[in-house]
Amino acid sequence: MTRVIICGCNGQMGQVITNIANDSDDIEVVAGIDINKNINNKYPVFEHFDLCDVKADVIIDFSHPINLLPMLKYAKANNVGIVLCTTGFSEEELSIINDSSKEIAILRSANMSLGINLIYKLIQEATKALIDADFDIEIIEKHHNKKVDAPSGTALALADAINEVLEPRYEYQYDRSTKRVPREKREIGISAVRGGTIVGEHEILFAGTDEVIEIKHTAYSKAIFAQGAIQAAKYLKGKPLGMYKMGDVINSKN
Repeated sequence: MTRVIICGCNGQMGQVITNIANDSDDIEVVAGIDINKNINNKYPVFEHFDLCDVKADVIIDFSHPINLLPMLKYAKANNVGIVLCTTGFSEEELSIINDSSKEIAILRSANMSLGINLIYKLIQEATKALIDADFDIEIIEKHHNKKVDAPSGTALALADAINEVLEPRYEYQYDRSTKRVPREKREIGISAVRGGTIVGEHEILFAGTDEVIEIKHTAYSKAIFAQGAIQAAKYLKGKPLGMYKMGDVINSKN
């Protein structure tokens, strides 16, 4: 049994994780952290980590960067791993996260979907096969009209995955409206669409001469991210200190 604390337990993702965990035999939510305590959960909810006296194996964080420092303090004091699903961290905060992985186990991913994390591998293989044939690379992401950041963290992570196998690395082009010039060869175009209730859609285009290859992932509900976070929590339980990623979870199933 993996005992979990959900940071952001009364947010949309926190409640999806709670509902899935309630139907699971091998994971238990033992506490939650949230400033909103108006939802009746089967576990205690604390406004801050400083108030939490419940022991757990792993923290699943779907909240806000403001919770990072108290969460890390609790995790280090109690030797608890963290599945870090929150995005929007500053460069300073990312540095703190990396330093903290020298003391505790942290699994960080911009997207918890197992499918998206498999696509990271696919696009790297496609890039290595196609780049010398002068294929251009474009990423188009679509999300609901309430999403405030653009491009999405996942779109940037996809671009970063592509750049890992490129030498020299390509530049990211976010806005073509300011330039009236042909497309540069060594760039990755990243476009964002916002509308309606689109949960999440990411498409990677490899456009060559007279042919186009498209690799696409569509999320139809938030449950896929919750399922991925739960799989990550079960994987992280008992792991030694260090920085982990969703690719490690996928590889562990092979």
